[in-house]
Amino acid sequence: PWADPVIDRVGHDPRSLYVERFWLGVLGPSATWLVRHLVDRLDHEPDGYDLDLDDCASALGLGRRPGTSGVFPRTLARCCQFGATRLVGVTTLQVRRHLPPLTRRQLARLPDALRADHARWVDTPPAAAAGDLRDRARQLALSLVELGEDGPGTERQLHRWRFHPALAS
Repeated sequence: PWADPVIDRVGHDPRSLYVERFWLGVLGPSATWLVRHLVDRLDHEPDGYDLDLDDCASALGLGRRPGTSGVFPRTLARCCQFGATRLVGVTTLQVRRHLPPLTRRQLARLPDALRADHARWVDTPPAAAAGDLRDRARQLALSLVELGEDGPGTERQLHRWRFHPALAS
């Protein structure tokens, strides 16, 4: 992992809607999928892992032509070019677990409609997906129960935190 306290705090998970909506046109689809794939592996192996380049390229449908002219080497280079990854030494690739918000220059290159959508996004981020809210409510409820709260007390607390009654129950 590429630890960056600032970007890790304000950035966006590569699997998020923000990255899919706004970074996709900057990174390109192959690089976006590669970063998502690498971060997903880091979720399972947080200290890092050995990446089989042939297997990774095949898993993403990129093939593995030798040399720098192949799709996979160009995809890796693009990830480095836009700061999603960086090469340390000859054999270590560090991967950002969060991508930063787009820069002004990157925003300027987006189509007008997407720039306007980004401005709205920044002003009022979209509501979390129902599944995310359900998972968050469940995690909070389990934490309250572990701390000794009973069922009705847990439900009341979720109401106070403004969870919908259906989720709180």
